[in-house]
Amino acid sequence: MTTTTPASATDPSRPMVAKIRLPEGGAAQDLRAVKVVWQREMIRFSQDRIRIVTALVQPILYVFVLGTGLSSLTKGATGDVSLRTFMFPGVLALSVLFTAMFSAVSIVWDREFGFLREMLVAPVRRSAIILGKCLGGATVAAIQGLIVLALAGLVSVPYSPIMLATLAVEMLLLGFTVTAFGLVIAARIKQMQAMMGLMQMILMPLMFLSGVLYPLAGLPRWLNVLVHINPITYAVHPLRLVVFAHIHASATAVARLNPPLTWWGWPVPTLVQLAVVAATGMVFLWVAVLEFDRAD
Repeated sequence: MTTTTPASATDPSRPMVAKIRLPEGGAAQDLRAVKVVWQREMIRFSQDRIRIVTALVQPILYVFVLGTGLSSLTKGATGDVSLRTFMFPGVLALSVLFTAMFSAVSIVWDREFGFLREMLVAPVRRSAIILGKCLGGATVAAIQGLIVLALAGLVSVPYSPIMLATLAVEMLLLGFTVTAFGLVIAARIKQMQAMMGLMQMILMPLMFLSGVLYPLAGLPRWLNVLVHINPITYAVHPLRLVVFAHIHASATAVARLNPPLTWWGWPVPTLVQLAVVAATGMVFLWVAVLEFDRAD
């Protein structure tokens, strides 16, 4: 019986060939990929302090500048509720909306610098990478929303633990859906300049057609239809419901500023509204995975 000796063992001049061991795929590897991508988003957010500070500028302008400026025009129309108090839940939603979309936009940077391709060739399913990105973007957006929520006392909104916890969950859900939507858009965009212009074109209609700055009562029929088909509406309304449940407001003011969201006269329960947001996010997540499979 003869044995074969590797050439490198008999010839010292020849380099040793190292064996390459590829990690096995499976659920454990996918979960690890989700965790790694999520952690990367957290590290990127924690190190970008300028982004955290600048993200506060828009909410402050809306609440304290626009809200105060328009109070003279709406005096008496909002009852015993300040216009700034009414606008505060919508501004929370805006903060989450823009932060989550910017988190999704960062994947275009990853594509330009080649990091995205390195992630996509990893021995894990692409759905795990996209899910980690969505969860990271949702967490970052929710944290940014909580930072804005720290200003609640300045607009006569109490710091109720139940209200804060409920708002955090709702902002997390909104952030997940918006991040997934942003990833669908970013899947085919190759340049950051094009993505920024497209993002602004999409974000502004989503913002103005969600009732963040005006009540849903007495809208024209065409605007009412657009508001009801906008999925962001079903995240803004629950945010406002929670805030109005913890402030002192007359029944007249509540009926005028925070009427129920209805489908053909049927008041939509809050859980159904949140289910609409969650289902929309899952659909966008599925489409994002398909798009990244085709694009790269």
